[in-house]
Amino acid sequence: MSYVRRPLYTEERVRALFASTLEDLRAQHRQHLRDMADLRRELDQVRAQYDELCAAVLAREKAESNLELLRRDREKQTRIAEGERYWLH
Repeated sequence: MSYVRRPLYTEERVRALFASTLEDLRAQHRQHLRDMADLRRELDQVRAQYDELCAAVLAREKAESNLELLRRDREKQTRIAEGERYWLH
């Protein structure tokens, strides 16, 4: 008995498989780029919201500080008006 070995894949079939694989990789790359762009936009939005939050916190802290200074000033003026001794520093 004589066996004839025939190839499992022809050159044409191998080239078609490689072309198909290459196209799949390109499609995956394009999808990856789209996903990265979406994530970048989302990250930019989160950063903008974080910056707004930081600005609001700083504004609130400044307002609270100013309010405390006004209260101290009012207390000082009240004590002076009532004739109490008050150290000015």
